[in-house]
Amino acid sequence: MSSVLEHDPGQDESRQAQVVDFQKRMLSHLTHTVGKGKITATERDWYHVAALTVRDLLVERWMESVRTVYANDYKRVYYLSLEFLLGRSLVNNLLASDRFDICREAMGDLGLDVDVIAAQEPEAALGNGGLGRLAACLLDSMAAVGIPGYGYGIRYDYGMFSQYIGEDGQQLEMPDDWLRYGNRWEFPRPELTFPVRFYGRVEQTSDERGRRQVRWLDTDEVSAMAYDQLVAGYGRGMVNNIRLWAARSLEFDLKVFNRGDYIDAVRQQQRAASLSRVLYPDDSTFDGKTLRLKQEYFFVSASLQDIVRRFRSTHENLQMLPYKVAIQLNDTHPAIAVAELMRILMDDSGLEWPEAWDITVRTFSYTNHTLMPEALETWPVSLFEVLLPRHLQIIYEINYQFLDEVRRRFPGDHDLIRRVSLIDEGGERRVRMAHLAFVGSHRVNGVAQLHTTLMKSGTFADLHRIFPQRIVNQTNGITPRRWLNQCNRPLAQLITDKIGHGWARDLRELRRLERFADDPEFRKAFRQVKRRNKERLAQVAAGRLGLAIDPDSLFDVQVKRIHEYKRQLLNVLHVIARYNRLKADPSGGLVPRTVVFAGKAASGYAMAKLIIRLVNDVAERINNDPAVGDRLKVMFLPNYNVSLAEIIIPAADVSQQISTAGTEASGTGNMKLALNGALTVGTRDGANIEIADEVGEDNVFFFGLTADQVGAMRAQQYDPWMYYEGNPVLRQVLDQIRDGAFSSGERTLYRPIFDLLTRHGDHYLLLADFADYLACQGRVDALYRQEEEWTRRAILNTVRMGRFSSDLTVQGYAAEIWGLEPIPLPVGG
Repeated sequence: MSSVLEHDPGQDESRQAQVVDFQKRMLSHLTHTVGKGKITATERDWYHVAALTVRDLLVERWMESVRTVYANDYKRVYYLSLEFLLGRSLVNNLLASDRFDICREAMGDLGLDVDVIAAQEPEAALGNGGLGRLAACLLDSMAAVGIPGYGYGIRYDYGMFSQYIGEDGQQLEMPDDWLRYGNRWEFPRPELTFPVRFYGRVEQTSDERGRRQVRWLDTDEVSAMAYDQLVAGYGRGMVNNIRLWAARSLEFDLKVFNRGDYIDAVRQQQRAASLSRVLYPDDSTFDGKTLRLKQEYFFVSASLQDIVRRFRSTHENLQMLPYKVAIQLNDTHPAIAVAELMRILMDDSGLEWPEAWDITVRTFSYTNHTLMPEALETWPVSLFEVLLPRHLQIIYEINYQFLDEVRRRFPGDHDLIRRVSLIDEGGERRVRMAHLAFVGSHRVNGVAQLHTTLMKSGTFADLHRIFPQRIVNQTNGITPRRWLNQCNRPLAQLITDKIGHGWARDLRELRRLERFADDPEFRKAFRQVKRRNKERLAQVAAGRLGLAIDPDSLFDVQVKRIHEYKRQLLNVLHVIARYNRLKADPSGGLVPRTVVFAGKAASGYAMAKLIIRLVNDVAERINNDPAVGDRLKVMFLPNYNVSLAEIIIPAADVSQQISTAGTEASGTGNMKLALNGALTVGTRDGANIEIADEVGEDNVFFFGLTADQVGAMRAQQYDPWMYYEGNPVLRQVLDQIRDGAFSSGERTLYRPIFDLLTRHGDHYLLLADFADYLACQGRVDALYRQEEEWTRRAILNTVRMGRFSSDLTVQGYAAEIWGLEPIPLPVGG
């Protein structure tokens, strides 16, 4: 983005010098790193050259940041996450370092288009959905506001799969070989490796003073090798980094190889490498479960060994660890870290249990991301016994000490003991990882006000009773650098023209634009920006799907992971009902609408994949019906990722956030869409409530049951069949799905969906919310006909979203959870 600054003639010379310097650096890398000349260089080569040039510039800031942190002994934050959904880095880093226009000019002089070159970057396949994207936003904001931090995760070879849609509308999964051409942003650290152990046995002895000593023996070992990738803070911010671990075999068995047994010689290497091969392996089998748990322990063990190593390089007393180290567990995937740190402190460092436990609890904090009991991670005790025997011992001891305290405080409450135990004794004995994370942390946070309230009253009610000060709220946020400044440059420029560029560092500055919501000229410019973004999405739809869509139609968007609780199926029911209404009354006056779906279903999630197929079959029927024409179009854009989100979100008129109330922890897609001027159609769930508090309830469209009403309805034995029989519009839609109207001759293909909603309980209450959802869509149509009023409300959504900057989120974490203050910026200045 161009910055709007007062013009200084001296800046022209300085700028030109920067352009020349940038171009010289690029040409040097082309020759000396890529090994090509301008004649033979491909667009991909130029991308590599540009990435290396920007990385060089960031390294200088990174070194200064590292020196400053060490010199002042600042406390560091370590963010442990199985996912980091980073997106492409080139444009993001150019904007962060204020070199986008310089790069564009330097490339232009070479006959290159920066947008074309940037599109050559493969997207880092290190996450799926909101969990990984939140992690990326928080790291961006830590660097921007001056919080020294590391992200720790796994360097997946393939990460999340690439999604394709077959001719029959089904999701197909293919490996995402995002590292095929290398990753120019990373620094391999072959000198920085840690052994990670599995299996084996535990031996207990006593030293000469009678103190118990524990050794974990006869283990299988793999090596974790570090790869660093920079995270640039915007403008004058610091540069932090993500450290990702790749699994390697400790050694190659040359003797076996020389005997001619080549397969066995490499089998150990292949087995080790599988730990960092794929994100979320299918865990429906025992082998899959084993691999998943091994992945979690692999990255946790390597990360904690690295954290303790770094701490001990400058501090001798481990009692200081909580004062210099804050470790945030992003969901339950890294929860085994509680037991691993205890092992390191006791077995490797010789601390006694009370001291080690005190240090551990004061060091860890845990972010919960789900209220659904079935989604809270548990592992069979039998698997722990074999795979991590020492850690199971530690978990048993944590549980013993914890339950002993509970018995003293709540004598005779045996049912409470059963409910809060770290071991679920019902049926197959299982380790409750959320309980482990909760008990082993000094703070546990929800990610929206409603979510945090429901944690206290529902999912973690017993633990909240025992630890009444432990649960706090930190509502999720998004980085305005990627989700406005980068993905919606026309809107960013319109904003900057009015109020300057300070909003990219403090999103609350957008409130200064509120008066322009009533300015006809500004509204016109805002509409022109939206139209331009819709035209861009229409080009994508034409190129990828061969589908012509009208940019003047209302763009109705639901983009997120495909899951029953997110209720893409409710959206489909409305689409079919709308189609039926258009067929029955072509002159009924419905607003032309383009309904956009995107998202991946987990490879083993049959119902979610069937919903994707239904969306595509409904789209095929509607899009090819001449009786409907351009009044209704439906599209499912495959392989949803950050780059595709950056195209869809700026084009959206309506943001569908329709999860069953009480199931969505927060959501961040709702924030991104509202920031880009989409009006929310949603339930009172997650952060939707807080968004409405900020932008005004008149500027969102709420419908459906509240979380309390959902609970009451379920308690009263909710009967979906009553809604099916009592609503003719709904009955027609469901009968069409059941009877094969959208299944190309396979009459029973979608019968499972009909049965799910009518005979199998409709767990997420789609039928109960259907009538109100349709009425809500009617209100959407009515407002969209009022162009000026719709635009006014869209502007108010954008300018009132400052509270949801992830900069404010990390500042809240720093003050209430991590116990630190951001360091003065600029670093070293």
